[in-house]
Amino acid sequence: MNTPFDFSNFNSEGRRIVYVKEVNVADLPEEIRAGARGRDHLYAVHDAEGQQLALVADRKLAFILAKQHDFEPVTAH
Repeated sequence: MNTPFDFSNFNSEGRRIVYVKEVNVADLPEEIRAGARGRDHLYAVHDAEGQQLALVADRKLAFILAKQHDFEPVTAH
């Protein structure tokens, strides 16, 4: 389950950091839970202001997505 985000128009000053955070599927809206395909957790990618940019199936995919769009991913707890 992947939620697309248009990274092409996203611009930040200095280092382009995004934060990758594990999210409990049970805490998400019903329409997203339905697409989680039995997963207990998904991974959200957030900008420095906390805006969610993407929601993906696994941590590795979140890091790949960030790097493909010239962002520096870091893990958030």
